[in-house]
Amino acid sequence: MIPYEVEYLRASSVQQALSILAQNPEAKILAGGHTLLPMMKLRLARPGLLVDIGRLPELRGIVVHEDSVSIGSATTHAELEASAELKRLAPLFPLAATVIADPTVRNRGTIGGALVHADPSADWPAVALAMDAEMEVAGGQGSRRIPAHEFFAGFMSTAVEPDEVLTRIHVPLPAPGRVAYRKFRHPSSGYAVAAAAVAINVAKDGYSWGRIAITGVADAAFRAWEAGALLEGSFADLPDKVDAIVEAAFTNVTPLEDNFADGAYRLQLGRVMLKRALVDALEPRRGD
Repeated sequence: MIPYEVEYLRASSVQQALSILAQNPEAKILAGGHTLLPMMKLRLARPGLLVDIGRLPELRGIVVHEDSVSIGSATTHAELEASAELKRLAPLFPLAATVIADPTVRNRGTIGGALVHADPSADWPAVALAMDAEMEVAGGQGSRRIPAHEFFAGFMSTAVEPDEVLTRIHVPLPAPGRVAYRKFRHPSSGYAVAAAAVAINVAKDGYSWGRIAITGVADAAFRAWEAGALLEGSFADLPDKVDAIVEAAFTNVTPLEDNFADGAYRLQLGRVMLKRALVDALEPRRGD
C-alpha cells in the first residue's frame, strides 16, 4: 500500500514530546510502531505528525523499589521476557511476554504502546489488571497515576488524554505468589481470541486473595472481580471451586464477534483458558 505523507520527529525528552503534542493536536506518539504503523497502513489512523519516543532512556528499563517494580513504557516485550528481576518478583510479565506475537515484534514492540493502544485482544492489559498495576502518565500539568482498572475505558480507549504520555508502569510488591497466563492465539495475528491472567496470593495455610483478568473476549480487557473474590481458602478446597470461579468470571459479559469466532465460541474459549490458568496456578509446587 502506498504510504501517505507524514511528518516525523524524534523527541529528545519526554518534556519535548509533551510540548510537541500540546502544539500539534493531530500528532501521535510512536514507540515501537507495531500497533500504530499497521493502523496507518490500513488508513485506520492518519496522524499528520509522528513523535518518536522509543529511544528515550528515561522511558526504558526495569527498576526495583522497596514496595514496587517500575517498568518504563518504552521497554520492549523481549526485555520483559528476559528480565531476571521480573522473573523473581513479578513473573506474570515474562510469562505473558513469551506468547506475544513473534520474536520480531517482541524485539521492537513496547509495553507502553500496547497498553495505550488498548486493543481488546492484547495481552498486556490483562496482565496489568491481574497485577493491580498503576500507569503513570505525564502531561502539561504534571504526572498522575491511574489504576489499571480505571485505565481501560472501552474499545481501543484509555484514560490517557491526547496531550499526555504514558511513562511508567508500577507494579506493587510483594507480588502474588502464584501466577498463570493462558491464551488461545488467533492463527493469523497472534492476538488473543481469548486469554486469562490469574494471580493468587499464597498464605500460610492456603490462598488469601486473588485476581483474574480476561482479554480477547469483550470490547476491552476486564477484571473479573466476583471471580477473584472466590480465590481464597485452603489448598485442598480451591480446586473444587474452579467451575464456580469460571462461571462468575463471565457472568453478564457481552462477547465480541467476528468471522473467526462468534460470541458463544469466544465465551467458551474464555472459560477454557481461565480454567487452564487456574489449574496452572493451583498446581502443587515444591515447598507448599
